[in-house]
Amino acid sequence: MRPAAAACDDGVPITARGVLRTRAGEDDVTELANPMASAAERDNGPGQPDFIEVYPGALDVAACVALIERFRASRDSQPGRVGGGVMPELKDSRDLTLAGRAEWRDVEAQLNTAVFGGVLRYLRRYPHTLIAPLMLETPDNDGKRHRLTAERLAAMDDAELAPIVKTVLRPGAINLQHYTAGRGGYPYWHCELFPRDSQAETLHRHLLWTIYLNDDFDEGETEFLYQQRKIAPRTGALLIAPAAFTHTHRGNRPKGGDKYIATSWVLFQRAEQLFANG
Repeated sequence: MRPAAAACDDGVPITARGVLRTRAGEDDVTELANPMASAAERDNGPGQPDFIEVYPGALDVAACVALIERFRASRDSQPGRVGGGVMPELKDSRDLTLAGRAEWRDVEAQLNTAVFGGVLRYLRRYPHTLIAPLMLETPDNDGKRHRLTAERLAAMDDAELAPIVKTVLRPGAINLQHYTAGRGGYPYWHCELFPRDSQAETLHRHLLWTIYLNDDFDEGETEFLYQQRKIAPRTGALLIAPAAFTHTHRGNRPKGGDKYIATSWVLFQRAEQLFANG
């Protein structure tokens, strides 16, 4: 899976200055027995979190259909790339990157809005996604700054939590991807976190996400190696999972029909922005 993101409605991160201080510091899922798990781990039974979440209906069916039609009509798609370039033996797709394309700004905003809603839900289940990497402080009712804990985060409504999230996280470039039936796919086991350039953008990836735009095909699951889970595509569903090697995954080939997805990442804001005030 390539691309991912958390974002503001218009795809531009919003900084909630003065709000936060940082200091360094279902039926759509197939679960398989994990042959790599220890006996003790297997004995823990169901209910152990694996940090893979699927949110049905993140994008409505009509929007998905319209997006596929618009993607098909575009002449701007390119052969899908991996970190090392175009390697169809690893990833066989046609991709369209939305960043920098004025004519796709409305779709970018629509997808980022849907994903941000999912990210808020994800953070409520896994609050340390936000608070473990950084020692965050936010004002409380007494007007003083206090450490942001899981308990305090749980007590916040979305209006209070959203600007904090947007201060810490930002959206990645969104890719639309088309996988041809019986041929297309991303069968190479991979993760989303790797060094690539001097700006280290790819090392800022925190979460991955995918919205499935159709499901009129067989197989084509997103399969996670260590969790031994296959996520079956459902039109409009949003998948969110960690970007690192712990969630190594692949995109299985669709059969009987083509597969379309939108995908990207949620990235940390860069350090020069997070720590701009010292």
